[in-house]
Amino acid sequence: MTTHADSRTGSATTGAPPPASAPPADGRLVYDLSEGNAGMRSLLGGKGAGVAEMRRIGVPVPDGFTVTTAACVAAMRGGGTWPDGLWDEIQAHLDALERRTGRVLGAAERPLLVSVRSGAVFSMPGMMDTILNLGISEQSAAGLAAESGDPRFAWDSYRRFVQMYGEVVEGVPGQAFEDELTALKDRRGARQDTDLTVDDLRDLTATFRRVARESTGHDLPTEPREQLRRAIDAVFASWDSPRAQVYRRLNDIPDDLGTAVNVMQMVFGNKGGTSATGVCFTRNPATGAKERYGEFLLDAQGEDVVAGIRTPRRLPELETVLPEAYARLMSAMDRLERHYGDMQDIEFTVEDGTLYLLQVRTGKRTAAAALKVARDLVAEGLIDKEEALRRIDPAQLDQLLHPALDPDHTATPLTHGLNASPGAAVGRLVFDADTAAEQGAAGQAVVLVRWETTPDDIHGVAAAQGVLTAHGGMTSHAAVVARGMGKPCVAGAGDLRIDADARTLTIGGTVLTDADTVTLDGTTGAVYPGALPLVPPRVTDDFSTVLGWADDVRRLGVRANADTGADAVRARELGAEGVGLCRTEHMFMATDRLPVVRRMILADTAASRQAALDQLLPVQQADFEEIFTAMTGLPVAVRLIDPPLHEFLPDLVEQSLLVQRLEAGGEPGELGQARALLARITSMAEANPMLGTRGVRLTLLHPEIGVMQTRAIVRAALAVRARGLDPRVEIMVPLVGYAEELRRMREIVVATADEELAAAGVTDLAYRVGTMIELPRAALTAGEIAEHADFFSFGTNDLTQTTIGVSRDDAEGSFLAAYLEEGIVRADPFASLDADGVGELVRTGVERGLRTRPDLETGVCGEHGGDPASITLLDRIGVDYVSCSPYRIPVARLAAARARLDDAARDDA
Repeated sequence: MTTHADSRTGSATTGAPPPASAPPADGRLVYDLSEGNAGMRSLLGGKGAGVAEMRRIGVPVPDGFTVTTAACVAAMRGGGTWPDGLWDEIQAHLDALERRTGRVLGAAERPLLVSVRSGAVFSMPGMMDTILNLGISEQSAAGLAAESGDPRFAWDSYRRFVQMYGEVVEGVPGQAFEDELTALKDRRGARQDTDLTVDDLRDLTATFRRVARESTGHDLPTEPREQLRRAIDAVFASWDSPRAQVYRRLNDIPDDLGTAVNVMQMVFGNKGGTSATGVCFTRNPATGAKERYGEFLLDAQGEDVVAGIRTPRRLPELETVLPEAYARLMSAMDRLERHYGDMQDIEFTVEDGTLYLLQVRTGKRTAAAALKVARDLVAEGLIDKEEALRRIDPAQLDQLLHPALDPDHTATPLTHGLNASPGAAVGRLVFDADTAAEQGAAGQAVVLVRWETTPDDIHGVAAAQGVLTAHGGMTSHAAVVARGMGKPCVAGAGDLRIDADARTLTIGGTVLTDADTVTLDGTTGAVYPGALPLVPPRVTDDFSTVLGWADDVRRLGVRANADTGADAVRARELGAEGVGLCRTEHMFMATDRLPVVRRMILADTAASRQAALDQLLPVQQADFEEIFTAMTGLPVAVRLIDPPLHEFLPDLVEQSLLVQRLEAGGEPGELGQARALLARITSMAEANPMLGTRGVRLTLLHPEIGVMQTRAIVRAALAVRARGLDPRVEIMVPLVGYAEELRRMREIVVATADEELAAAGVTDLAYRVGTMIELPRAALTAGEIAEHADFFSFGTNDLTQTTIGVSRDDAEGSFLAAYLEEGIVRADPFASLDADGVGELVRTGVERGLRTRPDLETGVCGEHGGDPASITLLDRIGVDYVSCSPYRIPVARLAAARARLDDAARDDA
């Protein structure tokens, strides 16, 4: 049966049919909740499986059924057309639900109302659509009013349905409904929706229907089963909504999974003072503390809490107003955490004092909370250490390694809100998500300020440094999404006055614009004017303990890319097992050294070049001494100069313009120097310098450069050793493509190093000479190259460029974004290793190198060394270590442990 398309998103599919798993063997596409369990997550989605599991273990949940992910995938593959028999199967389950409840969907007496909610396999909070109170009409509203004795509740449910159905299914702009609601509250002098009378709500329902008619050109359908069919189709379509696609890209969720749809009997939290709705966590998702955490609203429905429509109350207050329901909720929370062995996120409704749970899922949490919860659950005996490691996302650890607000600052906050997600954020104010995304992509630090974020703001939240909202609570959309992304968030700062059109934020007597910078302290909820000082992150006991568990499991070594002594010190503090890449050319860029480097480049005689090199030698030696000192007892791989020399000279265009200016009126001496420099830059210019005279090619043309660097390395090691320390020296030759290049370069390095050791009278300072494998030819001829190498270090940044044939700088600003958007590539190959191409070259290089030299050590020192997905691949390939930037070391340590555990699980299977 062909369904109606959502007018906002088109059909339930876009592009070619995605690959998907087949439907169940029995062909069923719909299951009653009583037929499901937690193990059916891939079919029933997270929400359906969770509710079914709660029902199975005796936790109170509403009755209902689930339309499976397989049905959604079939609809996507059919271009929006439902598979044969799906609607008949849904109606059969609805008939059974009506029999079990003794109610009929949309009936005038004892009406059945249902919720229609998405249920992806992986939690995507707020990204897809929900419709509540489906089946209500004027007739069923009257029946609901008569049955409950509360007409206000009935008409409140009706106006909510019209608004949600109109927006989700018919594509009516949500703001059109909000504007009418706001106008009515203003006329009535009502602060909250709950202040409106039954007559107000009856009129508002009629107004909402008129708004929908004017927007769509037709009346909303009144036949309840037609409403249900269209609502299910709209939830299918929401799988491919722009915000859902953005969320999946941010969280690496496959596009072909589809969503389940859960149809459940409505339970009503909006039936007055004995009813409520809320969201709770079994532990604090911000800190991980073992405490009840959550919020609720009396006389409300669930969307009110997560959408921030009203500022909710803290969970402990529920004990005062509804003590019996609170006690049952505490018992259910305990039971569910024990059952799943993890912190749970629960949605609940209390209807006339009776508790129902509507959803349970593993709670999203900050990195700090993830570590504390894992450590505590192990201590409590609920899980073992290996399971704890499996539950922590390595990439999330990056949150803990960002600076925090300096506690010694003396600034006075402008205002306070709820400390919804910890950390510090400094940035210019922006008032809409599109601007945040645009400016964030341009490298600007921004803070997104909104009345309350909506799921459509997801791309702006991702790009911002932090989020500030005037409304909403600790479990609002802004808070949940910010915590999941590790973004600081201050929510519900009620004294903010936001004028999005004028782009101003008023707090008391202070007016801020989008030219102003603010600082958010998500840990305390404070908001400060200007940019406050930040301090380096602090390694906690939870952090150290969990990473210690990871070290006990992992096989892969983790080293650091470090170019300074300070980098090396920080890297060792974070658990680095040596330096896998020290880029010596970075040391040349200091302002006091660059003139000497330029003299060396511009020298027109061997003697003048050697004089410049002699001046550079002691400063390079001093740098290496700092690094060897910090890494005493651990290996330090120093890469000889890699980039082409002209990179140390002024830009060709800028120098040409300087010559033109001096010719128009400059000093003759200055003009002569400028012309000489221009001539030298011109003579050295290459059409493609990254594939030109650089790396080993440069050093073989100018061996004196390699000699100077080798002397500096060995002299630094000798000086450090003389102080009683233990330098472990590795000298790395870059950009080798031919074995003969490395053979000749090794001769230069060994002859120089041995000369220095002999002059010092030292015979027992070991050193190793190896090479970077960063060209496809090097990987393919690794067996020959290994004859002259003690170790290989795969430079996967350049290897990716030379294998795929793209420039990283050009690709990421041009076609690569479109390739990712269109699904031509699944991931940025410079962020996550291209397994089938570059990964195969690494595998080939490792295997062929080891065949020649079984004791050959192999590592990876590109940015991929800190990427969890790449680490998993590299562990399987069998490299010995990865090297990454210091602040990625904890990520790599945990990812390496996870890789081992995943391999063990596959072997067991």
